[in-house]
Amino acid sequence: MNDRRLTLLLLLLVAGAIVLAAPAVLREALARGEIYLFTSRLLTDIPKRLVGPGHFRFVLQPIVATLLGIRDGRSDALAGRSPYLTALVTGPGRLAAARSALAAVANLVLMAILLDLVSQWLILGTAYPGAALVVGPVLISAPYVLARALTCRWTASRPRC
Repeated sequence: MNDRRLTLLLLLLVAGAIVLAAPAVLREALARGEIYLFTSRLLTDIPKRLVGPGHFRFVLQPIVATLLGIRDGRSDALAGRSPYLTALVTGPGRLAAARSALAAVANLVLMAILLDLVSQWLILGTAYPGAALVVGPVLISAPYVLARALTCRWTASRPRC
């Protein structure tokens, strides 16, 4: 299966899971008068996810994101591109830098969101799409961006053979 088809399949699965979870979450928000994403319950539920089903993803996903960041940071340095964070924040190629990162980790982010929805359902008895849309990408984006930027700087500073 090529990358585009896999991305589309993952996107459809995530969208389907969000659509299935939405009615229960909306009913709960109306009944409680609060949205789960903006409550202290989100913070108290995170430790439950660290030990429940799917807890290994809190280790595996950041490791994979870091490895992808190292690969892309090395490519940036060898191609003579500016360090990733610099390019993303201040460089003229901000859009290209953002597209590059998205292309590298899109499937990983979609899988993170989907896994977060499934693990919430298994652990908490319901899935909260808002929380999954925040927690999933954070597990991926922070390690990826840091690894890519640091690897680029480190590789560029080393003498070439």
